[in-house]
Amino acid sequence: MQIVQAHGDAIRDLAFSPNDAKFITASDDATLKIFDFARGEEESTLTGHGWDAKSVDWHPTKGLIVSGSKDHLVKLWDPRTGRCLTTLHGHKNTITKTAFEKIKGYCLATSARDQTARIFDLRMMRDICLLKGHEKDISTFTWHPIHSSLLSTGGSDGTIFHYLLDEPNTPPGAVPSLAPYDSQDPTSGTAQTIYPAHRVPFAHDPQGPIWSLDWHPVGHLMASGSNDRITRFWTRARPGDSDVFNDRYHIGDAAAEAQGTWDNRAGRRHRQEEEEQEMEDELEGLVDQKMPARVPGFAAAIPGLPLPQSGVNPPVLIPGVQASVVAPLQFNNPIPPPPLSGINASQTPDLAQLSDLMKKAGLPPPPPLGGQFPAMGGQFPPVPPPGFTFPPGFQIPPPPPGIPGMGAINDMQDGNASNVRRRGPLPSQEESLQMEQRRGNYTRAR
Repeated sequence: MQIVQAHGDAIRDLAFSPNDAKFITASDDATLKIFDFARGEEESTLTGHGWDAKSVDWHPTKGLIVSGSKDHLVKLWDPRTGRCLTTLHGHKNTITKTAFEKIKGYCLATSARDQTARIFDLRMMRDICLLKGHEKDISTFTWHPIHSSLLSTGGSDGTIFHYLLDEPNTPPGAVPSLAPYDSQDPTSGTAQTIYPAHRVPFAHDPQGPIWSLDWHPVGHLMASGSNDRITRFWTRARPGDSDVFNDRYHIGDAAAEAQGTWDNRAGRRHRQEEEEQEMEDELEGLVDQKMPARVPGFAAAIPGLPLPQSGVNPPVLIPGVQASVVAPLQFNNPIPPPPLSGINASQTPDLAQLSDLMKKAGLPPPPPLGGQFPAMGGQFPPVPPPGFTFPPGFQIPPPPPGIPGMGAINDMQDGNASNVRRRGPLPSQEESLQMEQRRGNYTRAR
C-alpha cells in the first residue's frame, strides 16, 4: 500500500486517465492535481477555480479534463499543459457532479444545487439540453453504459429521475421547446428543456440526499446509495408485473399499504423486536452494575431499607438532595482504622501529635476543632465523627442560636451519643432517575 500526500484540504473527487497511467484529484483547496499512478508522484497542479473543486472527470478517449466547483463554473483543461481551455457558464449554484458520456464522448453532463442538470455538446462548446423536474438539489447522476441518450439523476430529497435526451416529455400546460439542432443557428439557439420520462419519488429517505448512482456494465441494473445508509438495486419491471408503479417507492409507504401493494407489518414487528431487545439489554446492564431493578411506584429512598411492597418501614425521602451528585454513604458496620504506632490506646492523645502521626501513616488528618460557616456568620466546632472523644477539660463554646442539631456535640462530650443527629445515606442514581421520569422530566429515546 502506498500513501500519496495530495492536498491540504478534503479531496472531493478523483478520476483515472483512459490508459490508467495517471489520475487527477479535486480538492476543497480549489486546485486539481495530476499524479503519476505508478510512481505516486505529483506531476502538475491545475489552478483557476475561485472556490472548492467538487467534481472532476477524464474524457474516455481524448486528453481532456472537466471540473466543477463551488464558484458555479465548469472548466475544461488540457492535462498535458495544465491550461484551462474554456469555462462553461450556465449554473447558478455549486456544481455537484460533472461527467463525460462514455460511448461516443460528444456530450458532457453537469448537475448543480440549482435543481437542474445540463448537457453540453463538446463540438459546439455550449449547452443543448436543460433537465428540469427536481424540486430539490440534484446531488448526483450517471450515464447509461449502453444507451447514450439515457441519464439518471438523484436528488437531495431521495428521488431518482430518468431522462431520455431525445424525448422532451413536456408536461401538460408547459410550452414545448425546440432542440438547437433543429433551429436555424445551432450555435445561438436556446437549450431544449427535457422533463423526466420516469420518476421514482420515494426511492430513498426524503431527509437524506442520494450520494451515488451507477449502472451495471451490462446496463440491466442500477445501484443507488443514500444518506439513509441503504443501497438499493433497480431494474425494469418483469413482463406482466402490473403493480410496479404502485409500490411504496412510487406512491409512498402509506398509500402502498392502503392499496395492499406493500405489507408494513414486518417493519412494525422488527421495531417491536428492537424495543424488546433494548429493554433486555438495559436490564442486563442493571444486573452487571448491581443496581436495583425497576419497581413501579418506587420513589428515591435510602438504600438498604425495605421496598414499599414489603409493608415494613417505607423509605424515607431526603428532600433537596440530588442523588446524581453525591454518592450514597454507608455507616453499617464501619471498619475501624488501623492502630497508629506511637500512641497508647489507654491515654487520650494530643491532637497535634495525632495529626502528625496520621499524616506519616498516609491517613487523612482529623477535622479541625474550629471552622467557618459563612451562612451563620460565626465560628463553631464541626460535628465530630462517631467514636471520637474530647480530651478531659476541653470546653466547647455554645452553638449559635438557630442551628438545629448542634446540641448533640455537648451530648457526645458527656458520653451520651444516643441523641447524636447523623446524616442518612443518599439515594442511588437509578432511583432518582426513576423519580424524575415519573414527574415527566425525562423520557427514554426510541
